[in-house]
Amino acid sequence: MKKLFGTDGIRGFANKEPMTSETVLKIGKAIAYYCIKKQKNPRIIIAKDTRISGDTIMYALTSGITSMGLEVAFAGTIPTPALAFLTKTLNYGLGVMITASHNPFYDNGIKLVGDNGYKLSDLQEEKIEKIILDANNRPSSSDISKTGQTHILKDPLKKYIDFLKKSAQINKLKKNIKIVADCANGAGSFALFRLFSELNIKAQILFDKPNGTNINEKCGSEHPETLAAKVIETNADIGIALDGDADRLAAIDEKGNTIHGDALAAIYAKDYQDKNRLKNNSVVTTIMSNAGLGATFKKMNITHYKAGVGDKYVMEKMLETGSVFGGEYSGHIIFGDNHTAGDGLLALLKLIKIIEQTGKPLSELAKIVTIMPQIVINVNVASKPDISKIPQISNAIKTAEQKLKNNGRVLVRYSGTQPKCRVMVEAQDKNKAREICKNIADIIKNNIK
Repeated sequence: MKKLFGTDGIRGFANKEPMTSETVLKIGKAIAYYCIKKQKNPRIIIAKDTRISGDTIMYALTSGITSMGLEVAFAGTIPTPALAFLTKTLNYGLGVMITASHNPFYDNGIKLVGDNGYKLSDLQEEKIEKIILDANNRPSSSDISKTGQTHILKDPLKKYIDFLKKSAQINKLKKNIKIVADCANGAGSFALFRLFSELNIKAQILFDKPNGTNINEKCGSEHPETLAAKVIETNADIGIALDGDADRLAAIDEKGNTIHGDALAAIYAKDYQDKNRLKNNSVVTTIMSNAGLGATFKKMNITHYKAGVGDKYVMEKMLETGSVFGGEYSGHIIFGDNHTAGDGLLALLKLIKIIEQTGKPLSELAKIVTIMPQIVINVNVASKPDISKIPQISNAIKTAEQKLKNNGRVLVRYSGTQPKCRVMVEAQDKNKAREICKNIADIIKNNIK
């Protein structure tokens, strides 16, 4: 079982284990060693989001990597999907993204992307973790003449933005769509401004002034309230919100309603199906997907596969089933025929294009799916014991399932990126879902310290 890697890389409080300079240096050595064993003449590319701790982690990683003789290219502050694209197209052996995604600024983390542009598998992460934790066999390089060097990539966003425009097949909007965009004070701040400028898209852009500590602070895909209010205030057609590393998207319709990933997945799937691009007529989402989405796909005669939570697991299932589209409720949207990663910027371009081509407002497009009332409560936990072995919790879950019968469901799982236990309850009655969810959450609080 992995100790350092979670659902999406290594993550934790900056300057505390495992995100200390000392441990990050070991991580740098380990990923360099992994690359050396895997490839001839490997190189590593590093990027980061806007967190104040990003430089500390970047230089600690670089020290470890270059001490092993490998070259490091700095791509600067760019979105995670941009790093995935550049890793593949520029032939780097490994891409390293320094980010904690949607988490607050005081967290940071490391996401790893392989030379094919896909996030590393669990097995690959386990191999790297073993190298990091094995003090007796920790790699080192004694040949000082072979120490690696660094360089800065020239304009890394250019290739990525050209790729976005080509993938979305959009050069200029034919209709005047009024847009408000929220960059979460994150890695998408610079990319979105440049993208819209090149496409001559006029939009009001919010939260695009990162200062190192305001990333995801009451903004972005996790906190779209300000964006929704601005959409109403300005009578905009759509609001779009990224997260800290711009691999997620949340949308606000013209009425101020938040359109989460499940509804977006239905909209994109219909667009693909209408254009005869939905390979194998199948879609991949996760076990967290709303029951209403499954019912919608059934009506559309779409085969619906479910993966574990995490966009890399969605992608793995897409590759396994030959599906070209997948997504998560959280807003990770993957267009497998275009990209190897979830991409908030690509998703927003495609959504804008759907609105333009159909002539329908987002609220109308979202009616394709009826979302069953869903309540999620996140419980802070200091440890993550096996829930099935705690009678009070497992009995509460069984009791809840009996109450719901076949008219809802309960899902209790630990977050792979934060010290939290997530309790999700779906029921036809929202109040009933809230009551059941709160009861289970309270029991978890009392039994997991």
